[in-house]
Amino acid sequence: MKVFITGGLGFVGSVLAERLVSLGHSVTVLNRTDRGTGISGVKIIIADSTVPGKWQEELAGHDAVINLAGASIFKRWTEKTRKEIYDSRIMTTRNVVDAIASRKGGGMDFFSASAVGYYGYHGDEFLDEGAGPGNDYLAGICVDWEREALRAKEFGSRVVLTRFGVILGKNGGALDRLVSITGMHLASVIGSGKQWFSWIHMEDVAGIFLHLIKNRTIHGPVNFTTEGPVTNRDFTYTLARVMKKRVLLPPVPGFALKLIMGEFGGFLIEGQRVLPGEMAASGYRFRFPELGEALADLVS
Repeated sequence: MKVFITGGLGFVGSVLAERLVSLGHSVTVLNRTDRGTGISGVKIIIADSTVPGKWQEELAGHDAVINLAGASIFKRWTEKTRKEIYDSRIMTTRNVVDAIASRKGGGMDFFSASAVGYYGYHGDEFLDEGAGPGNDYLAGICVDWEREALRAKEFGSRVVLTRFGVILGKNGGALDRLVSITGMHLASVIGSGKQWFSWIHMEDVAGIFLHLIKNRTIHGPVNFTTEGPVTNRDFTYTLARVMKKRVLLPPVPGFALKLIMGEFGGFLIEGQRVLPGEMAASGYRFRFPELGEALADLVS
């Protein structure tokens, strides 16, 4: 299969590209900048996916596209960063779908990134793919993001909306920072510590993508989370235990985070208790279903 990946040199894209090539797939990745980390056997295109261009012609020649492009949300949400976060997702997805529309011979498999932020904040409530959207800033972005992706159905594509939880992996993502902080005995519970943390090991991110490629009857939203979400407090103390460190600092007050980080601080003290309903129904078996085991694998 010929696979095109936007954001293909990023945290998830680089791992996924390597895995697909190792299984004999032909992979082309699109990235906004050349990070100097070429992946053996992968064709790399440097272009801005928020702007139409020749890269769309290249995309149209593939059997599947995995859309991972999007600016990081882990920063203070100013007017400028809000626009960057929104445009990097909506405009990229719009351009990808326009490329799919131009493809001769029908549609393709389209896997488009989204996030569990789609559901908004629901306290201790369990959420699967059937839950409706929230009404906060991130939920609004996810709704628009998914709406753009679903346009590809008009052109004969199978559309899968990959709603990511917090991805735990090596060489990037949130875990790198958390390991560094914990290693210096500076880890702390955030706010009440009762907010839910829906996570997934990078190995299972790749595993689910491969599962979806093989199982073409699956479409629509798919939660990329394990069946074992944990609270922020549980995550903090589990990571410290795995690293043989102690949590010495008191919890960081929620009001202080909001004061320092603005609306993004509010996001850090909320969460979602998300379950992978579609993967459970389709028989996918998680390689790392338990947090302690996952962290032990990654930290080692």
